[in-house]
Amino acid sequence: MDRILLGHGSGGRLMHQLIGDYLAPGFDIKTLDDAAVLDNINHNRIAFTTDSYVVDPIFFPGGDIGSLAINGTVNDLCMVGARPLFITVGLIIEEGLEVNDLKRVLSSMRNAAKNADVRVVAGDTKVVNKGKADRIFINTSGIGILEDGIDISGSRAVVGDRIILSGPIGNHGIAVMSEREGFVFEPPVYSDTRPLNRLCLEMLSFTKEIHAMRDPTRGGLATTLKEIANASGVGITIDEESIPIDPGVKGACDILGFDPLYVANEGILVAFVRPDIAEALLDKMRNNPYAKEARIIGEVIEKPEGTVLLQTAIGGRRIVDMLSGEQLPRIC
Repeated sequence: MDRILLGHGSGGRLMHQLIGDYLAPGFDIKTLDDAAVLDNINHNRIAFTTDSYVVDPIFFPGGDIGSLAINGTVNDLCMVGARPLFITVGLIIEEGLEVNDLKRVLSSMRNAAKNADVRVVAGDTKVVNKGKADRIFINTSGIGILEDGIDISGSRAVVGDRIILSGPIGNHGIAVMSEREGFVFEPPVYSDTRPLNRLCLEMLSFTKEIHAMRDPTRGGLATTLKEIANASGVGITIDEESIPIDPGVKGACDILGFDPLYVANEGILVAFVRPDIAEALLDKMRNNPYAKEARIIGEVIEKPEGTVLLQTAIGGRRIVDMLSGEQLPRIC
């Protein structure tokens, strides 16, 4: 590899190669979950995460870069079982950004933080020359705390686990793409950006037997499942007919030739849970407004290790791999 490509930020195979070959070894990072879990910090367990948001356009149906930044940070903490508490915000603003647009983004961040019951406690602002950025980029870091007995990681899925998906896939990616390209779909598609901390709290209050959890953002559901299969050394089988997809997303994907399994999401989660509690947990989740369409979509199998198999609607089976290349750049 001589140069960085857009595909290296896709969430798919190229990004994992970049992280695995350069970034993780460079900092001696062993676990690639959505947040780091730090034990024995003054007798507390702390979760810490950081993320950057470069979505184009910055305003899209159902959200904007501001709400996306807050919700995405909250959700990354939740995926290791933490209760999010504090967020820092760094703004990189391109010269010429309209002040009204900045005010709109800041208002959205404030409202999203209030909705998620987290506090923005520090930040930084830089302005770069016109043409050296794209209106505004946002970097965030987040801190949360974990209760004892919670041990959730992409490397902890075990054979027999049932896989629960909390809602329909593909909404965020299609919403952003439609705004970017000026497409109009019927019915309309809106981003699913939203905080999942209350849903996760309800799930963990019901049971701590959640082995792995992830929000399938860049690279979509397919890439997330492949990541977990690789990290846990297991196989995964999923049922195509069990995966909820809204009509607008399905129609858009059919027209544009996208596979919804690879389209980004920002307000759903996938959880790997013990089989004897899966149905009861599913019933509990469906009481939350963000998980009314939750379903069991598959299970963990022993072999083939590191492989995701899709049982298709027509009765066949196919291997589901990571996203290759870049399907929708600048999606978060």
